[in-house]
Amino acid sequence: MTNEAQLDHLHSHDEIRQLAARYCWALDTLDRDLLALVFTPDATAHLGRGAQTGVEEIWGTIHSVLSTLDLSQHVVGSQLIDLDDDGNRGSSRCYFNAQHIRKSAEAGSQFIVAGRYEDNVVRTPDGWRIAHRTLTVMWTSGNPAVITP
Repeated sequence: MTNEAQLDHLHSHDEIRQLAARYCWALDTLDRDLLALVFTPDATAHLGRGAQTGVEEIWGTIHSVLSTLDLSQHVVGSQLIDLDDDGNRGSSRCYFNAQHIRKSAEAGSQFIVAGRYEDNVVRTPDGWRIAHRTLTVMWTSGNPAVITP
């Protein structure tokens, strides 16, 4: 691999890591414009509440759950990125831990969801974006009514 190819590879990995962080910040600040910098316009997703197609449906699912909360905090880690040979497509997966707080919820104000995000990523003229995301829940703790819209 040439030095230029190595630099492009490193830059791509950094941009893809930033997608995971941007996604968390978009959720926790309910920032639809920031979320649009994470996904391709026609992205698909499985976020635990059926399938979504397009940024608007993805945003709709996220907003319907998180907008009723007093606070949420999404944290990602242990990210693994693999790029295809052409360097323009790849996959990314990471673990997440999401804490959700609704102070008015009966039977407890906190619900924690932990699992993994598995993404198909593509390089676009505007940078790397997620073309498909699958959220897999591995465990939960607390009161699930907290995230019931």
